[in-house]
Amino acid sequence: MITDIDNATKIAEYLLQIKAIKLQPNDPFTWSSGWKSPIYCDNRKTLSYPNVRTFIRQSFTQQILEEYGKPDLIAGVATGGIAHGVLVAQELGVPFIYVRSSPKGHGLENMIEGDYTEDHNVVVVEDLISTGGSSLKAVEALREAKLKVKGVVAIFSYGFNKAKESFKDANCSLKVLSNYEVLIEKALEQGAISKSDIDSLREWRLSPDNWG
Repeated sequence: MITDIDNATKIAEYLLQIKAIKLQPNDPFTWSSGWKSPIYCDNRKTLSYPNVRTFIRQSFTQQILEEYGKPDLIAGVATGGIAHGVLVAQELGVPFIYVRSSPKGHGLENMIEGDYTEDHNVVVVEDLISTGGSSLKAVEALREAKLKVKGVVAIFSYGFNKAKESFKDANCSLKVLSNYEVLIEKALEQGAISKSDIDSLREWRLSPDNWG
């Protein structure tokens, strides 16, 4: 899923540096799903740092061109993928649309916002891949609108098996700029975690619903 390991390591470093990602294996977070988690990720923070968001924009652009070629448009997934999607669309000089998490409850009740043409190629931009559910819901909406989804790109992925299987089942390509394995290696190098934390952190990724 990662196409440039040097970029992946740099992005992991940035995410730790600006505390967009926090690792607390001994004091876990609780997700809305009820899962206990040693990691908290808020990639919206990257937008507050010009050097970080520029690096992400450039990395996304390079990855998209190398993996999919220049698309006809970029689609952001609400809400985390919208701002980064706009930046990438601007860099590529193509139109931008975004996909809501659910249809608007009034007016035209749109699921997709913006102008587009049927049969055009689109790449979907996300900020984070967890189970992949919200991203694939957006992919489904775009396909139903008769757009050709080339694939999904994201800043970061936890690397859950469920997400890998879901993208495979949906016949949808997923490419990420960085992931959990790269992140914990960088965190260990920086001293943010200890060697004794590694096993527990890797166990969580393999079985997040039972961990803790």
